[in-house]
This record gives sequence, C-alpha cells and structure tokens, in this order.
Amino acid sequence: MSKISPRRRRGPPAVGFVSLGCPKALVDSERILTRLRAEGYALPGSYQGADLVVVNTCGFIDSAVRESLDAIGEALQENGRVIVTGCLGVRSEAGGANLVRSVHPKVLAVTGPQETDAVLQAIHEHLPQPHDAFTDLVPPAGLKLTPRHYAYLKISEGCNHRCTFCIIPSMRGDLVSRPIGEVMREAEALVRQGVRELLVISQDTGAYGVDLRYKMDFVGGRPVRTRMSELVRELGALGVWVRLHYVYPYPHVDDVLPLMAQGKVLPYLDVPFQHAHPRVLKRMKRPAAGEANLERIRAWRAVCPELSIRSTFIAGFPGETEEEFETLLEFLRQAQLDRVGCFAYSPVEGAAANDLPGAVPDDVREERRGRLMRLQAAISRRRLERKLGSVQRVLIDECSQQGAIGRSSADAPEIDGVVYVAPDPRLKVGEFFDVLVERTDAHDLHARLPA
Repeated sequence: MSKISPRRRRGPPAVGFVSLGCPKALVDSERILTRLRAEGYALPGSYQGADLVVVNTCGFIDSAVRESLDAIGEALQENGRVIVTGCLGVRSEAGGANLVRSVHPKVLAVTGPQETDAVLQAIHEHLPQPHDAFTDLVPPAGLKLTPRHYAYLKISEGCNHRCTFCIIPSMRGDLVSRPIGEVMREAEALVRQGVRELLVISQDTGAYGVDLRYKMDFVGGRPVRTRMSELVRELGALGVWVRLHYVYPYPHVDDVLPLMAQGKVLPYLDVPFQHAHPRVLKRMKRPAAGEANLERIRAWRAVCPELSIRSTFIAGFPGETEEEFETLLEFLRQAQLDRVGCFAYSPVEGAAANDLPGAVPDDVREERRGRLMRLQAAISRRRLERKLGSVQRVLIDECSQQGAIGRSSADAPEIDGVVYVAPDPRLKVGEFFDVLVERTDAHDLHARLPA
C-alpha cells in the first residue's frame, strides 16, 4: 500500500485516536499515545484535525465487535486514513480471513493487542515524523486518557486460565507479569504527577508473578519479590487510594485483607465469580466452587468488615438448568455482594463453550439475567442503606453548579455507583472530601459536606 501524504500543511503530523474496550486496552492506548507524543506527533481531538486515525478495538463479545467495526467505519468516513489495533485485529471470519480487513478493506494496517511497536511502525510508514527536540516531551509516567487524578496500573498481560466462554488468552496469550520494580517506578511517577487513585488491572491480578516464580526485583534499592501481596504492600505505602481489580478468589488473596483493614489499600475487591453451581463452574472451567467462595467471602469480611465486593456473572450458560440458576440466586442472597454485573450468555466466535450441548434459548437467558439483576438491586439497596447518616470519604470526579459527583471506596470509575454531593464552593475535582450521607437508592449515595 502506498504512503498517504499528510493533508495538513502546518504544524507537526497529527494522529487522531479512538480507544474502545476494557481498561487493559486503555493502558495499551496510553502506551501508544506516549510513544507518539515522545516522537513529536500532535494528538488532535477531532477526525478533521488528524492526518490519520488509530482505532484501538475490542473483540471480546459480539456487541463489542459491532461497536468496534462501527467505530472503524466512522473513522474511515470522517477521515479516510485508519490504522486498526487491539483485540479485534486478531479475529478471523469462519473462512480464516481477517475480520477487520473483510469488513473494512480500506484500512491502512491491522495489528493485534499489545503491539505498540507494530502500530508505531505502521504510523511511521504512512505518516513519517522527524525528531523535534521541542515537541518530544512527555510526562514521566506517559500520557493518560483518564482524568488527572486517577490512573490504571496494568501489572501483567495475558492469562493462564482457559475458561470456555473466553477467547482472551488466544488474543493476549499466557500470563506475562511485569517485574515489581518496573511496576512501582510507574506507580511512583503517576503519584508524582498528581494521581490520587491507582486502579490495579490485569487479566488475573491474583496470579501476578506466578510466571516469574515470584522472582526477586528491586524497589527503591530494596529486594522485593514479584508477587501480589508484596506489590499491594508496596503500593499501599504511596499514600494514595489503591483499588484491586480482576482478583480470582485464590487462598493467598487472604493476605491482602489485613492491609485493607489497616487502611493501607481500599477495602474493595473485584472478583469475577461468574457462577455458583459446581457443574456450571466446571463447564466454564472456572477455579473454586460456590460454597468455597461463600466461605472465603465470610472470612474476608471477618477480617475487614468494610470490604466492598463487586463481581460479574453469566446467566444462561450452555446447559444451565433452572435449578442451577436458582443456586446462583441463592449464592447472591447469602453472599450479599455490593456491586454486581450480569451478562446473558452470548456465543463468542472461537470460544470452546460454543461446542457445549444444551444451548439455552435467548429469551430464557435474558429472563434469567433480568431476574438476577432485580434480586441484586434489592441487595444493593439494602447494603447502601447501612451507610445512611454516615460520613464517607469521597474523591471528586466532576463539579458543576448543580453539585459534584464523587466516588467512595466502594466505587470504581464507570462500573460502580457514585456519590452525588450537594453544591458547595469548597468542592474541587481531584480532591478528597468527607461527606455526610443523607439519602440512598439502589446504586448511589446522596450527600453533602458537613457544615
């Protein structure tokens, strides 16, 4: 494919960017943007101001595939010069042809996830950029797509599990942990830049360091093992909020609960249980079982009563009976989780679950999903009501004349609830405040600053 000359006549070559998908994809986008800025490219906020556009895609479930393909089409229509990266880049059609190129043959290049060098190579091919010492400047921790006061910290890539409903390992590979010294240097740089909350992400946070056999590395000149408990302890010493995502319920996760009880890290765990019935979990190839998970939740809360647990579940997995689904509902009644998301099972091309017998009809899947979410809404409402009249520490994300929107220790950005705070001139984005909870609903808190 021949090179396409820049349309813009003044200023440095400009690369537009569209980032879709999960926080792990967002971190991939941040790494690409950091490299682009370091090389002197401009990063405009519109299609029209860009010489080409990079679209970082998601290809996990069908709705994400459609959203990504639509975004690519929009970028082609609005700009005409598009490079595609991310998980959708490695998806193929039934005949083996690349899905993106089949649907959008005019894209300049297609790469997969975690392929920063390949994306930069494609950009260099179609939009060369000479070095400019005056524009090749980036913050020490790189460019971020999140607000200034919080950032995602990706500690590993890939996953060693082979869940039958998931194709992520086929796209991102097996677990590859970053050395703890490298992770901590990034975390420290983010804190120096003003980040007040670090959101730790990976495909399997609890498995951090397993692939390296918990190899020793150095943090501030001190030998520290590359292991989840050591990493959480080191992050907890930075003096900012630390929130743990994608934590499988392994026994060694118990080691971080005392740190939560001591206030070193947020009393929050994002644990993807997915189901509770042993037979369904076995068909999913998930670790642990419902009863073991209930016991672990009780033990966690005994150590840290303020712990908030969020999880996700799948309703209507192939072969799931009504009795097995009822077991899942009973698990929720007993577990009393704080935040829950539920998906009606959706076949994903390339997933082993597609070949399992006993497909559940679409309407039954949706009915079960709705039933689960109605039950959880009642549980969430009751758990939030316990906070009525309490004082909660919140981090403010938005301010306006109508008031502010913040998050408590129980609220991760974009996936959990929020705290609506009444207008007050003292409120400021990116700062912590103690607020008095005056009202609750099924998902959110309503509060004000004390007089």
